[in-house]
Amino acid sequence: MAGAPSGPRPEGATGADGDAEATDDFELPGVPDSFQRLWTPYRMAYIKAGQQQVTDEHSCPFCRAPERSDEESLIVHRGETAFVVLNLFPYNPGHLLVCPYRHVPNYTDVTVEETAEIAALSQHAMRVLRRTANPSGFNLGMNQGTTGGAGIAAHLHQHIVPRWGGDGNFFPIIAQTKAIPATLADVREQIAGAWDTV
Repeated sequence: MAGAPSGPRPEGATGADGDAEATDDFELPGVPDSFQRLWTPYRMAYIKAGQQQVTDEHSCPFCRAPERSDEESLIVHRGETAFVVLNLFPYNPGHLLVCPYRHVPNYTDVTVEETAEIAALSQHAMRVLRRTANPSGFNLGMNQGTTGGAGIAAHLHQHIVPRWGGDGNFFPIIAQTKAIPATLADVREQIAGAWDTV
């Protein structure tokens, strides 16, 4: 992995094209394996306290967002059964969430109509992001439940994260800093402005 810490190789280990078992050279508790881990302790805020902030529909940010203006809530599009909103704490610029209006926690809770619109909005969001930001890839996914990594497990949402070569670095881990080269308001305006033209 680029940027991973380097140090003396364990005896018998080889390079990237090596034929020997690759293990790390840190003598920490646990069984050595070939995985390099990215430690993200700042995510504990979501794990420990984030879920308790959403107790019902009145305290849910995804339920409250449609009640405000698009600019205030960072909404880029409102559909019939679901809407598209910028993530307030994005992994990358243009990180979007597709949310049903209904306050339901699981993918198995949405109707056939909601499922179809969430899928269609996700596809369209990718097309819009390709036009406005020219990413070379995407991460899409729904984290289900607190153990599945959902920041707000009570209200289903699909992540659409645009990716570029070299967009991952160690700033968030080392300096608790994520470089986002555009304001949320500017990104929302670009995406919302292009939504109906793509």
